[in-house]
Amino acid sequence: MNLRDTLKINSAGVLEIGGAAATELVKSFGTPLYVLDEDYIRKVCRAFVKTMNEEYGDGNVCFASKALSCMAMYKLIGDEGLKADVVSGGEMYTALRAGFKGADMYFHGNNKLPKEIELAVSNGVRIIVVDNLMELPIIDSIAKKYSVLQKVLVRVNPGVEAHTHHFVQTARADSKFGCSIALGEADIVIDAVKEYSNLDYHGLHCHIGSQIFDKTAYIIAIDKMTSFIKALEDRGIITNELNLGGGFGIYYTEEDPKYTVDDYSEYVATVARGVKSMIETKQIRKPVLTIEPGRAIVGEAGITLYSAGMIRDIKDIKKYVAIDGGMFDNPRYALYNSKYSAVIANRANAPADEIVTIAGKCCESGDIISKNVKLAKVEEGDIIAVFSTGAYNYSMSSNYNRNLVPPVVLVKDGKADYIVRPQSYEDLVRHDVIPARLK
Repeated sequence: MNLRDTLKINSAGVLEIGGAAATELVKSFGTPLYVLDEDYIRKVCRAFVKTMNEEYGDGNVCFASKALSCMAMYKLIGDEGLKADVVSGGEMYTALRAGFKGADMYFHGNNKLPKEIELAVSNGVRIIVVDNLMELPIIDSIAKKYSVLQKVLVRVNPGVEAHTHHFVQTARADSKFGCSIALGEADIVIDAVKEYSNLDYHGLHCHIGSQIFDKTAYIIAIDKMTSFIKALEDRGIITNELNLGGGFGIYYTEEDPKYTVDDYSEYVATVARGVKSMIETKQIRKPVLTIEPGRAIVGEAGITLYSAGMIRDIKDIKKYVAIDGGMFDNPRYALYNSKYSAVIANRANAPADEIVTIAGKCCESGDIISKNVKLAKVEEGDIIAVFSTGAYNYSMSSNYNRNLVPPVVLVKDGKADYIVRPQSYEDLVRHDVIPARLK
């Protein structure tokens, strides 16, 4: 358990999140419940922005929306001076509805739909990040329709293998993302951009993966990217912006470093200093530097509260604690074999002397939240708090087995407000249709 500064255990032995007792949150909102700590989110945002300004100057911090997309989140990051990285028409529309300006968005995706590109261009999205050759004529045609000179970054694959789960490594040679520098694909796409009258080559993007703790991977990527920028400059092509993506790791279990906000500042400083050093050494023009943290901003700010249900103790084999949530609110174990820490929130001081597997309620053997978790002896009705669920939980939720996606509350100074309201069973059938021929 990592009790960072906005988490504590009160005198009654109850976990408090942003000043709100877990027991009171459950009384007010029920379970399952996603809880987000506003002060922690703002604190991390400010650290990223401050360090970027101090260490580099001309830079951008973009929130990677895929980590957590809802209108309140866009309002919050906008308040803190961040831009937004969106990867679908839905994320873009959500940001626009929240009052976020297109001029502060970057639109990503390996298979952008024409209607999504039109939504971006018609709303003045700052940058479209080109992933492949085939999308160039589509973007150009739509930009021409709106009389826009659309700035684009070209996503390249620098061939850096970050030491993380295979599914979240995004710069391997066989990745579905980006244009390979080594194979010459990046040069081909950049040259092609120059042939379209309504496209403006603005710079490069790369993203080497997620949940990365080794800063060396970023230094290697910076070296490869700045060398490529130098090669482009030697051909007369100027790169005005270098976007290095995100991927900074967070604490999930005791296997991970317990990072503080200062550690994230140091990550940004390392990246900024690395870019400055290499552009000086290679004598290239200083580009705008952009980074795209997502998990690092919201991951540890989130905790999911569940109610314990059935307990199945298979003698000498395994003990299951079933909860009222599951893979419909957190599919990350099923996808990545992810691990989480947990505590009995209503008895948070109780010694964690049992090893249990937290199981979901879906009709799937793989519906697990976390295996081999240390908990105090669980009783039916206990509140189980699972930590570090702010990123890729709500955003990856579903109605599998026709379960309801839990609501999301934002907590500050002990007060909690919905930022995503709870679903109802009526919501599940709202879009269902029985054709006349079946009646």
